[in-house]
Amino acid sequence: MTVTLVAAVAANGVIGRDGGMPWHLPGDLRHFKRLTMGHVLVMGRRTYEAIGALPGRTTVVVTRQADWSVPEVLTASSLDDALLRAQGVDDEVYVVGGEEIFRVALPVADRMVLTHVDGCPEGDTFFPDVDWAQWREVHRQPEERYAIVEYEHA
Repeated sequence: MTVTLVAAVAANGVIGRDGGMPWHLPGDLRHFKRLTMGHVLVMGRRTYEAIGALPGRTTVVVTRQADWSVPEVLTASSLDDALLRAQGVDDEVYVVGGEEIFRVALPVADRMVLTHVDGCPEGDTFFPDVDWAQWREVHRQPEERYAIVEYEHA
């Protein structure tokens, strides 16, 4: 199974503000849809509450709330539990946030697909610090105001 982190990250590490993203990049959203369609998405409960279940993808929500459930998603109590649930569904798992899930998933990730957003917007949610010596860039797609970059674990 391949675990890929997918995030849009500003130059200052911001990935969110007030439960949403502090930018609107339609091209990046189209890329996200193409990349993840037909696969498993793993996200935290707050991310799920912000974006909901996305059509054409299996959603696994990680939550500490044992009584939390939604009919259209699988629930898990930890990232390890989420990956076990995903294993029976697909070989491609995309971790899509938020901050805490990214922090826990970074050490086990095989790939990252990061949209590096120009600028330093204010935010309250951040991507974890990355030891870039452990990653190598394998593809870069420059766009106006951002670049989509794929990394593989070295």
